Amino acid sequence: MTATDSPFGDWAQQPFRDWYEAMEQQAAKTTEQLVSGGPFAELLGLTASNFAALTRISGETCDLMLRNMRLAGRADMTRLGSQLARTEDKLERVLQEVEDLRNQLPDRSPGEEAGP
Repeated sequence: MTATDSPFGDWAQQPFRDWYEAMEQQAAKTTEQLVSGGPFAELLGLTASNFAALTRISGETCDLMLRNMRLAGRADMTRLGSQLARTEDKLERVLQEVEDLRNQLPDRSPGEEAGP
């Protein structure tokens, strides 16, 4: 015999269902009142700011550990990337100047050699 085949029928389970629905409605109403208040918003804001601070602290701690192990960390890679970008920009300017100087030279015949 299963729970659905109860000899007492549905009338024995109905009071428990009614009680459960009443408790669920009361809990929903109470939770809604709690969440809609200002203190809950303040608590949520403080929690978010604390989480952001912990994330920042953990990132800095990991970078410090990597630096102590003499491995490149995120800050080192960022600095290296910016140095590489500056070097590439300088090289591009040098190449443009070389092209400008080459364009300013008079045309040479194929038999002439470069140099003094």
